[in-house]
Amino acid sequence: MKAETTTPTTDFTQRFTATRQGARLARHLAVHQLDGWGVPYGSGLSDSAALIVAELAANAVTHARVRGRDFELRLALTATTLRIEVSDARGDREPEPSRPASDSETGRGIQLVEALAATWGTKDRVIGKTVWAERSLS
Repeated sequence: MKAETTTPTTDFTQRFTATRQGARLARHLAVHQLDGWGVPYGSGLSDSAALIVAELAANAVTHARVRGRDFELRLALTATTLRIEVSDARGDREPEPSRPASDSETGRGIQLVEALAATWGTKDRVIGKTVWAERSLS
């Protein structure tokens, strides 16, 4: 994990219910927003962003859900970087890469984020935490 470096030129923020449906909607809206910013559907950046959003949102609703609290998606696009942030209400549970058994069907989400993002990390909020990932536009 490295330090944060993004100054947004274009920004999108939306709250979602902390449910599987909310996580799916976050992924769909993220690629829709990116397409509106000129990052076409099906491009490498769009597909990578969709996977990162899907994993971070799934973690927020699976491991960090607090009843009655939403999670938040933020996308920030600069001339060189796409930053994805997912904020949830559980500051006591930090994501950690795991080494699941080879036949396990879960436990690889943060490994996927590590593989797709140039850098990722967490930051505290007044309530909860934000997990962020940055990806180069090149």
